[in-house]
Amino acid sequence: MVAIATGTYFLQQHLEYVKMHTMPPGLQAFDVNGPVPTCGRWKDTMPKTRDPAAYRLYINARKLWRSKIEWQFTREELISIFHDVQTAANQGDWGARALMAYFYRHGLGPLDKNHVLDPDADKLVAILREAVAVGQAWGYYDLGVAHEHGYGGAAQDEQIAWAYYRKAAELGSPDAQMALASAYLKVERRDAEQEMVMCAYRQGHGPAAYDLGMTAKLRKNFAAALEYYQAGVKFGHKLSAVVMMFFFDRKAWGSLDKQDQNALKQLNILPDPERKSRYDQISDALDLNPDLKLTRLDQVLPLPPAELPAWQGVQDVIEPEPDGPPTY
Repeated sequence: MVAIATGTYFLQQHLEYVKMHTMPPGLQAFDVNGPVPTCGRWKDTMPKTRDPAAYRLYINARKLWRSKIEWQFTREELISIFHDVQTAANQGDWGARALMAYFYRHGLGPLDKNHVLDPDADKLVAILREAVAVGQAWGYYDLGVAHEHGYGGAAQDEQIAWAYYRKAAELGSPDAQMALASAYLKVERRDAEQEMVMCAYRQGHGPAAYDLGMTAKLRKNFAAALEYYQAGVKFGHKLSAVVMMFFFDRKAWGSLDKQDQNALKQLNILPDPERKSRYDQISDALDLNPDLKLTRLDQVLPLPPAELPAWQGVQDVIEPEPDGPPTY
């Protein structure tokens, strides 16, 4: 009887394991050697409109959260931020729900004196499953990460994780598109890699612009590299701003070989303390607030040979508040 009971127990455990690791409905395994998935735009998976009151509550809380390094906040400030984001999330704002997912992933308040929230993988994954249920690209990608690492009740299974990444890339997640690009690069499918990176780049994804800039720079196509890095800065990517800063830094420029210097001279790229300073200030601002979108960059910090206009600071470059009702 004991042997039968033990056998039944292990059979139940096996069936439960198989059930946990069955490919979820609507997903398709990712084959790195198969056809390249089509790629969409993540904004197309988000609601077309959002409640203005909930959005305003969320965006003001997010701006406050991005205004300081986290250890600089008081506990009262972080409680207020968490309360407002949670309220906006409960009112149906998906931007707020995504930020709540971030808080549950990382916690809120790194010091004893300002600690508000411990990481909670179960609550994080619950939000991700809600996002997946309504077809949102970011939810598919983040749930794939949960399956890759096995937390929050998501079974650790790389095949399922990559199926989520594949679906997320099709729906338009730039992070998923870059993940697929890295997989294609490992098997030397350069065209497929480039296609996925371009999918992300066309959506204003800073890391994709940086990746394209690095590739162009390695190929000594400095004109293309500068355009991609400049786009990366517009998209709010700190490393792109750092690279642009070094293009105009006297010491870094002097360390280049003569061939590269001559190629840059033909593009009017020379040491320029003012340009270096402006990119440096932008880099510092993005270190604090990676949400910034610097859509006015070409007006305030154009590439040479354009002359530099007056500069009042990073605020001159930041995208102004949109008019009309908020959308995603």
